[in-house]
Amino acid sequence: MAIITIPKILNDRLTDEGARALADILKEVEASAQQTTLQIAEERFERKLAETKADIIKWMFIFWVGQIGVLFAFFKH
Repeated sequence: MAIITIPKILNDRLTDEGARALADILKEVEASAQQTTLQIAEERFERKLAETKADIIKWMFIFWVGQIGVLFAFFKH
């Protein structure tokens, strides 16, 4: 997590307690943004994984149907 430094002019206006409260709020916002980004990335990954899995199954089916067709043609002659 990043270290938040409050500029002196803002610290003077807010006081030490106000500056700490502002830093805490900014840290919470950063943590929330990181969590949201992680959730979005996870959802995209899971969706892409499911699509890839479906494609692999489809191509396996096509391959095996082709192989069975070749075997039937070979043994028929």
